[in-house]
Amino acid sequence: MARFYATAAALLATGAHAITPSEMLSAPRRGVASPNPSGDLAVFSYSQYSFEEESNAHAWHLLDLKTGKISDTGINASEVSEIVWVPGSETGIIYINGTNEDAPGGVTLWMGDIKSPSSSKMVASLDAPYSGLKVANTSSGDLHFLVNAKAYENGTAYNPETAVTPKSTARFYENIYVRHWDTWVDKQRYAVFAGSLSAKSNYALASDGMRNLLKGIDFTTTRPESPVQPFGDLGDYDISPSGGIYAFISKAPQLNKANFTASYVYTGLFNGTDAAKAINGPDSEAAKAGHQGASGSPRFSPDSETLVFTQQDQDYYESDRVQLYAVDFAEAEGDAVSVTNWRALTPNFDRWVSTPHWAPDGKSVFITAEDRALVRVFNIPLESSADYQPTSLSPNTSYVSDFAVLPDSTLLVSGNCIWSSRDYYTLSSSGETGELFSSTKVDPELAGLGPHTFSEIYFDSVLPGYDEQIHAVVIKPSNYTANTTYPLAYIVHGGPQGSNANSWSTRWNWQVWADQGYIVVGPNPTGSTGFGQKLTDGIQGEWGGYPYDEVVNGWQYVHDNLKDVNTDQGIMAGASYGGYMSNWIQGHDLGRKFKAIVTHDGISQTQAAYSTEELWFIRHDYDGSILEPSATYDKWNPFNHIANFSTPQFVIHNTLDYRLPESDGIGLFNVLQSKGVPSRFLNFPDENHWVLKQENSLVWHTEIFNWINHYSKGLPLDSEPIGQ
Repeated sequence: MARFYATAAALLATGAHAITPSEMLSAPRRGVASPNPSGDLAVFSYSQYSFEEESNAHAWHLLDLKTGKISDTGINASEVSEIVWVPGSETGIIYINGTNEDAPGGVTLWMGDIKSPSSSKMVASLDAPYSGLKVANTSSGDLHFLVNAKAYENGTAYNPETAVTPKSTARFYENIYVRHWDTWVDKQRYAVFAGSLSAKSNYALASDGMRNLLKGIDFTTTRPESPVQPFGDLGDYDISPSGGIYAFISKAPQLNKANFTASYVYTGLFNGTDAAKAINGPDSEAAKAGHQGASGSPRFSPDSETLVFTQQDQDYYESDRVQLYAVDFAEAEGDAVSVTNWRALTPNFDRWVSTPHWAPDGKSVFITAEDRALVRVFNIPLESSADYQPTSLSPNTSYVSDFAVLPDSTLLVSGNCIWSSRDYYTLSSSGETGELFSSTKVDPELAGLGPHTFSEIYFDSVLPGYDEQIHAVVIKPSNYTANTTYPLAYIVHGGPQGSNANSWSTRWNWQVWADQGYIVVGPNPTGSTGFGQKLTDGIQGEWGGYPYDEVVNGWQYVHDNLKDVNTDQGIMAGASYGGYMSNWIQGHDLGRKFKAIVTHDGISQTQAAYSTEELWFIRHDYDGSILEPSATYDKWNPFNHIANFSTPQFVIHNTLDYRLPESDGIGLFNVLQSKGVPSRFLNFPDENHWVLKQENSLVWHTEIFNWINHYSKGLPLDSEPIGQ
C-alpha cells in the first residue's frame, strides 16, 4: 500500500498541492444540471467514492439558479435513479425508483414535489427495469411518458430477475456481430415503451399499460432496436411537448449492423395503433439527397410541429460529418404521421453537430459542436441560409458537457475543463456568462488547480491540402517551477477520430499525469476531430502515415522550442488508436526517443483486425475489407517492424474489450518478452475498452506511473507482478 502514496508524499514535500490519482478518483462527480420549467432551480446527481469505505455515496442535489446555492434534496439516491420535472409545474417531479416490492427486478414511478419529497406517492408499478424517462403534459392533463428496456422478440419487456435461466450456456449464431463493446448479443433487444398516467385517476397508469413502440416494424436483416447500443440512451428518442407524437432512432432494418452505421428516425402517433415509420429511410427525400448514414438526437419544437435531428451522409463511416436537419409534421391521417418540408440546417458548417435544444420561441436551435479542443455552443436559426456560419457563444475555457435552455433563452451550461471536473454557469445569447458553481473552488481534492498550468502550441501538418497547423495541448505540473526542466509525457489520443481536448477525465486526466512531475503534450494530428472534416477524413488508409509524421513534427517542435521540457527523459503513451500509435512508434525512429512507452488496448496486429465487432470501422479506415488486396491492413501493421522493438513498454489490455480483443495485447507482450525488451502486461477481467471502477483505476494509475517514473526518473521499480 505504501507505493500508492509514495508519489503524493514526494509532491507534498515541495510545498505545493498537486493532484494524485486517488484524489482525482475520490473527488465528487456531479451530473448535468436539469432546470425546472420556470428556470429558477435545477437538479443534478452527485456521487463520491471513498477508498477507505470502498463504496460510493450518492445524492440528488438542488441548485438555486439565482444564488448558486446547492442543497440536498433529501431524495434517496440509492433507490432513485432518475428525476424529471413535470412539464408546466414549478416544482413537481416524477421519478424512477429502482425497487419494486411487487415485481422483483422491476421499478416504480413516483410523483411528488422537489421541496417535499417525503410526501411523494407511487403512481405506477412496472414489471421490468425501465429507464430513460421522458414526460409530456397533454391538454387533457394526462401525462404521457416514454422509457426504455430490453424486450423479448414478442415485444414484451424483459426482466432478467424473472427470466427463465436456460440449462445450457451455449451461444449460437448464424450472422456476424455476435458481440459488441463488452456484451455478447442475445435474443433480446432494447425498445422504447410508452405509457400514460391518467389525471382523472390520480395519475394511475392507464389500463392499457405499456406499449412497445418498435413492435410491428418490418425488417429483413436487423431487428429494430432503440436506444441504439452500446451508448444509446434517452437522447435516442423524444416525445412532443403536446404528448401526441413520438420519435426514436433505430438501425437500418435492411442492413447488417456489423458492416453499416446507417440508422433512421422513426415517428408515430402516441395514441395510434400503426407501427412507427422511418422519415429518412431509403425512399425518403433525405436519402435521395445523399444523406444515408447514422441518425441521432430527435427533438420536437415547443409547438410540437417540427422535429430536428442529426444525420451523417455515409452509411459505413462513423466519423463522417454530422449535420442538422428539420422536418415539419403535416395533418395526421388516421394513425399515420406524415412529414413535409425536409431541409438541411447546417449544410456548410464544418463541424459535428450534437445535442440540439430548441429556443423557447421555436425559431432557432442551440447545438453543441467540438471546435478546436473544446465543445462549444452555437445557435442555428431555422430560416438560415445554406451558407450560414454560426459563431461560438461559449467562453474559451469551457468544454460543454450539456446544457438546457431557460425560459428567457439563457442557457444553463454544465461544463468542465482540465482544471475543473464540473462548472455550472449561465450563458446569454451575447456570450455573457454567470458563474454558479465551480468544483475547483469547492472540492478540496481539486484545490489549487487552475488555468495557469494549461497552454496550447501549433506545429506543421503534412496532410496534403490542409492549410492549418496541427494543434496540441500542453499541461504543466501544479507545482511547476520556472527555470526547471520536466520530462515529456507525450500522449496520443484514441479514435483515431477523436481529440486531445481541454476537458476533465477520470480515465486519462491530464493534470494527474502532469503532477507526476511531467509536462504533458497531447497532439491533435491527422484524424483528429474539431479542426475541420478534412483533417478528420485524412487518416483513411494512413494510420501510420500522416499522423505519425505529424506526431514526429510535434515532438521536434517540443524539443526545439519548449525549453522547460526534457525530451531526452520523455515517455510516450496512448489508448485505443493512441495505443496503436504507441505500437507503431515502437517500431520506428521516434520510439528510440523515449525512455518508456505505454499502450492501453491498442492494435498491434492489424492483420487480425477482423476479430473486432464493428467491421464498418476498419472497412473504412483500412480502405476496404480484409479480403481486398488494395486495403492497407498490411501496410500499417506494427508487427511488420518488430525487429526494431527495443524501448521498455507497458501493455494494458482488458478482457471485456470486444472492440479490440485482448489477444492483441497478449500478442504484443509475448513479442516484447521474446525479444528481451523490458515489458509488463496488466489486465482487468471485469473492464472493457475503458477502466471505470475506482479500485481498478487506482491500480491502473499506480502501475503505469511506477513504470514511467522508473525509466524516466530512475525511481525504484516494484517487484509485485505475478511471476513464475
